[in-house]
Amino acid sequence: MPNQYSRRVWLQAAAASAAGSCLAPALRAGPSAVVSVAKCTGYGPTLVPLIAKMFDQVGGLARLVNGKTVAIKLNLTGSPDYRLGTLAAGMAQWVHPSVVGAVVHLMGRAGARRIRLLESPWSTSEPVEEYMLQANWDVDAIRLAAPRVEFENTGNLGSGKAYARFSVPNGGLLFSAYDLNHSYRDCDVFVSLAKLKEHKTTGITLAMKNCFGITPCTIYGDHAPVDEAGTEPRGGRGLLHSGNRQPAKCSPAEKDPSSPRQGGYRVPRAVADLVAARPVHLSIIDGIHSMAGGEGPWSGDCQPVKPELLIVGTNVVSTDAVGMALMGFDPTAGRGTAPFENCDSTLRLAESLGAGTRDLNRIEIAGTPVREAVFPFRGRSAA
Repeated sequence: MPNQYSRRVWLQAAAASAAGSCLAPALRAGPSAVVSVAKCTGYGPTLVPLIAKMFDQVGGLARLVNGKTVAIKLNLTGSPDYRLGTLAAGMAQWVHPSVVGAVVHLMGRAGARRIRLLESPWSTSEPVEEYMLQANWDVDAIRLAAPRVEFENTGNLGSGKAYARFSVPNGGLLFSAYDLNHSYRDCDVFVSLAKLKEHKTTGITLAMKNCFGITPCTIYGDHAPVDEAGTEPRGGRGLLHSGNRQPAKCSPAEKDPSSPRQGGYRVPRAVADLVAARPVHLSIIDGIHSMAGGEGPWSGDCQPVKPELLIVGTNVVSTDAVGMALMGFDPTAGRGTAPFENCDSTLRLAESLGAGTRDLNRIEIAGTPVREAVFPFRGRSAA
């Protein structure tokens, strides 16, 4: 489904929201940060005022982004030609383009100096814009939603001259440090814009798991060279899933090569490492339309669902905890309990690294109460 907005519609939608909504106090951060929940039935023009209200509920937007470079990691997992039945990617496995455009517009209106949309498209170095166009997105509408919008494929070196090394606090769980595209360093504010979904390997994929895709396949991919980083991202991240090899020797090796070679052990630890090493300042989860049963049409027995939810928070662990609760799961669940039947909890591991809290009793929830918005992903009905 193409993006439904144009520059004219962005301006009309902006006028519908309160004039001072982006001038609220600075966004809060920390382990007890506020998480906003809203019911939303579709991807129409009401998105802008609704998301603006949610930003206000978690503390405001302008002081976070005014005059700053904002990097937004999108969730565009899998090839654009993957479809769940006849649904466009944004109605199932990808974040929807209208949510992207609404967020970009609000960032621009709040004074962001530069907004950079980042993703590591599957097995290609082509521009992110081309990837979007293949999925019938209106790229120009997103580009014009704010004064200065840029795109970068972070699956390889991109426009940078060298990779940026991010050390994990307290030594990390899987790696002590990760080498990433320069875009994750050359920003003042880092945003995870994710989809509300289950995941075959990690149980759920929300704002934290979205950051798994910041690892460049030229270093952590199946076909990365042995010594130096490659130039072309090819294949997936089997290295992080199964430990079938080490990263290119130019980057730190994993801490314990004798640790389990199993995705349910390794991927959650990589996710926790990454959100601790590259902290997320703002998490936004699109759960208006989604899919249940896995992270993409390739996952097997999946079906479309319509949770009609948007979630916004300033602490990535707390935001995912609320997202889990809204999916009908217990955020304090451990391995062996749904949705972590075959994996360790990304929330528990990130909490152990000091990245935030998963305890709902310590999280202030604004907007719609969780009990009024729960959409059980197990035992669900199709959209």
